[in-house]
Amino acid sequence: MKLTHIIYIFMGSVMLTSCHIFGNYERPSQVDSLARAIDYRDVHTTDTINFGNTPWREVFTDPQLQSYIEKVLAQNADMRVADLNLQKAEVGLRLSKFQFFLPSITFSPSGTISKAFIDGAQNSKTYEFPVTASWQADAFGKLRNAKKQTEMQLLTLKEVHHATQTGLISGTAQLYYGLQLMDEQLATMQSTLALWQKNIMALEAMMDAGMINAAALSSAKSQYLQIQANVPALENSIRTMENNLCLLMMEEPHAIARSKFAPQAFPVDLRTGLPFQLLGQRPDVRIAELELANCFYAKLGARSAFYPTINIAGNGSFTNSLGGMIMNPGKFIAAGVASLIQPIVQRGALIGQLKVSKLAEQQAEIKFEKSLLNAAMEVSNAVASYNSYAEQEAITRKQVAELERASEATQELFLHAGGSTTYLETLTAQMQLLQGRLNLLNDQYQQILSAINLYQALGGGHE
Repeated sequence: MKLTHIIYIFMGSVMLTSCHIFGNYERPSQVDSLARAIDYRDVHTTDTINFGNTPWREVFTDPQLQSYIEKVLAQNADMRVADLNLQKAEVGLRLSKFQFFLPSITFSPSGTISKAFIDGAQNSKTYEFPVTASWQADAFGKLRNAKKQTEMQLLTLKEVHHATQTGLISGTAQLYYGLQLMDEQLATMQSTLALWQKNIMALEAMMDAGMINAAALSSAKSQYLQIQANVPALENSIRTMENNLCLLMMEEPHAIARSKFAPQAFPVDLRTGLPFQLLGQRPDVRIAELELANCFYAKLGARSAFYPTINIAGNGSFTNSLGGMIMNPGKFIAAGVASLIQPIVQRGALIGQLKVSKLAEQQAEIKFEKSLLNAAMEVSNAVASYNSYAEQEAITRKQVAELERASEATQELFLHAGGSTTYLETLTAQMQLLQGRLNLLNDQYQQILSAINLYQALGGGHE
């Protein structure tokens, strides 16, 4: 049989099997259908613009917060580890490309000297400078599918890097706004304590005048101490949160400079875009799809293992090691060889590996679908949470206005009319006003947290 006939037969067999071992990953149609069918529950939109595409500096506009985020991204341990993992994967991909395209070349020079202990015998010197090159012909996609898996792993690490960055940006912002919230809570408590201190002084004067009894004064002091007892715990929480932010920046514990709590200045954008966009934006969804793609190429690799491995090798050597046939100086000798290795006894193991790879692909597809549904749930929850706290804040703001009027009215009665009933109303009004103000601050902070969670749920964190 002519060489050309052999080549034609070989190429024909490759073409017949290429769809099984040389395929490219395509997203399952059912996942596309699922993504297009999902909605965010009561959030219906055809707008393709969404909050998650906004660069983080446009979302977190506080200059001090921006400086902390920049430090975290540059210095945080998790971020640096993610950077190094990405660099390692890039090196691994380059190595796999070298293996795919370039031959393996080795150079192993050697020399010997020998002497026969016979009268008149001379020293015998031989030397050899062999160079060997070998290359695996990827006729059945073994190297190609392995390289594709390496590419999927690199892309996965890029998404892990993105997820790490998004998480750190969101975490830093949450800590920063949490510190601002506690500053306002502390200031509210301290202003309330100052007012109560004046009330106690007035009560002491009224008791000296016989207008109230000692029980009323002790009750007022007890309420004052109850509020005062919350101050050390709040100060400790502030210190702890500052230390947590320092740890994110990989710095020793220190005070954190920050601006005044101004929730109205936070640029909230509730545009969610289309659920289908989560396939390309959410790092965890992208990771799930890349894992599915990796399993797809692993399945192709398991199929290609059934086919032979073709190795082509050549070697050349400059030597004088062929005894009397070659005299000094040495001569150059070249040789080439091709080999084919076809698995036979391993067929049972190869079938098992193929079955396992198919099952792994099915598992990865289920996880991919779940990650998409989970992403949609988190977006829906974040939007609902923001809207809920926005409504709650509007109601609490009205309540605080009424409590302020009630506190002022009872204070006037307390100062001018006296009497135990008016005194009790004054205490109750002031305690309710304090709690109302704290609730209002919490509602405002929860709105900011919901907006941050929405930004993260939409795959935000871009430069």
